Amino acid sequence: MENHTNLQYIVVLLAAAVVVVPIAKRFELGAVLGYLIAGAIIGPAGLKLLQNPERIAHISELGVVLLLFVIGLELSPQRLWVMRKAVFGAGLAQVLATAGVIAAIAIFAFDLAPKSAVIVGLGLALSSTAFGLQLLAERKELTSPHGRQGFAVLLFQDLAAIPILAVVPVLAVGQGVAVNTVEAGKVVGTIALVVLAGRYLLRPVFRIVAGTNIPEVFTATALLVVIGTAWLMDQAGISMALGAFLAGLLLADSEYRHELESQIEPFKGLLLGLFFVSVGMAVDLPLLLREPWLVLGLTVALLAIKGLVLFAVGTTIGGLDRWQSLSLAAVLAAGGEFAFVVFQLAAGSKLIDPQQLSLLMLVITLSMASTPPLLLALGRLLQARVRKPERAFDRIDGDAPRVIIAGFGRVGQIVARVLRAQKIPFTALENSIEQVDASRRFGSTIYFGDPSRPELLRAAQADKAEIFVLATDDPEANVRTARLVKRMYPNLKIFARARNRQHAFRLMDLNVDGVVRETLEGSLDLTRQVLEALGQPPRVAADRIARFRTHDEELLKAQHLVYDDDAALIQSAHDALQELEQIFAADTTSSTSKEWSGGVNREW
Repeated sequence: MENHTNLQYIVVLLAAAVVVVPIAKRFELGAVLGYLIAGAIIGPAGLKLLQNPERIAHISELGVVLLLFVIGLELSPQRLWVMRKAVFGAGLAQVLATAGVIAAIAIFAFDLAPKSAVIVGLGLALSSTAFGLQLLAERKELTSPHGRQGFAVLLFQDLAAIPILAVVPVLAVGQGVAVNTVEAGKVVGTIALVVLAGRYLLRPVFRIVAGTNIPEVFTATALLVVIGTAWLMDQAGISMALGAFLAGLLLADSEYRHELESQIEPFKGLLLGLFFVSVGMAVDLPLLLREPWLVLGLTVALLAIKGLVLFAVGTTIGGLDRWQSLSLAAVLAAGGEFAFVVFQLAAGSKLIDPQQLSLLMLVITLSMASTPPLLLALGRLLQARVRKPERAFDRIDGDAPRVIIAGFGRVGQIVARVLRAQKIPFTALENSIEQVDASRRFGSTIYFGDPSRPELLRAAQADKAEIFVLATDDPEANVRTARLVKRMYPNLKIFARARNRQHAFRLMDLNVDGVVRETLEGSLDLTRQVLEALGQPPRVAADRIARFRTHDEELLKAQHLVYDDDAALIQSAHDALQELEQIFAADTTSSTSKEWSGGVNREW
């Protein structure tokens, strides 16, 4: 009968996730919120399909354990040092300021004990790493200024979660939870054992396991390390998450780090989803019906307080403008998964009572539910404001350049670095305000303006320049600028970046002096390395790449004559492939004949 009950739990949990999570993502609410909603639907406050949330609580906690292990894996000392200002500056300021304000309100407005208020403040200061990063990724904002700042803040919060979890038992002293020197010694000894074992045993163990070439054994070993360390910490009365974090941190510089992360990732995702389902099951919806104004008021207060702190941190320490800071606040203002863990631990240590726990978990869940609609509204507002640039084009001063660079992204910056190192004067033009501001932070002289505008070209003294480098990444703008420059300055040599063959054909129509396909050289270099790894001698691999380059350049010229005829273009591609195969086959036959003719040439 027990087995049937376990199967029922598994079927209901999987069915709820499969049905609800895709619907939540369809409405741009995110997978995390989908799991929470699924838990609320099937739990005691919903359809009552599962009546015992505690039954899956211990298993679901492994999701947070695995999450912290992966976070530890990613925290190499070098990475932290590079991001030290954003992580330990903005991140520390956000956590301390938010926790301080919330703790003060909890003490003076709700008459909470100071120790309890500190835990509430610290827990609510944390945001959801899983939720925040997923939202940024879905909106393609991870590489934006507020996305990078948000990642740094989340990184610090993940680091801060460890001492917060560790300080809960310390604050619990005097709350009916006793501690003695024996227990303290057990804690210190366990941590020392984990550190020593991780430093001197884990790498040799993984080296032996990797030598078996059995993926299942490697996966089992990875899970054994994470869960075993968490169990050991739990036996000593320490947070399981702390043990997993230490294990990951000790393996951060290991050669097996990426393999470990890929093996753990599927289990982490599934169990973390289960954790959010269990949280949703434990949400006290009747409390929302009994005290709607209290719950909604606290939710709005949390979003407002945390949002204001994040806005201030973004504009001061983060160096963001007000709209970027507003985006940062919208992404991170809600509560997070570590707050659930912190408050559950605090309730077990009698720092907060069950009613307070239910209220806090409901507030965090509602704050997370409010985030996607807030982001959608903010996105529409930003779209309405950025349709036209608010900033006027820069005034271009200085002597006449020898080179004008239009577009200061990946390609234009490399050209500029080489020219600057040789003291060749150039003028760089860029029509993206964000790119201009980012480049100026690194000391580049760059002007904001649209290079396809005649007045800007005249201001840049294009009539006195020798070379025009067209490095914009928009094919339409690229061709439009090339056409304008050709018409206004026919003696100015144009060297243009092309995204693909079709883009190259359109530039060739304009008779520009040089067309470079942006991925060609990198692709050829990658192919050469692949050939060498397959056993071809370096000279042979280089010769094959050189032959391919010559053949492809001739093919590009031939296809330019018929690129508007799809049938002819496809036929020329098939003919070129057969010709290339014949060239390489002839090379192989020639090399083999030389090898067998007496060893005059032993190379491939």
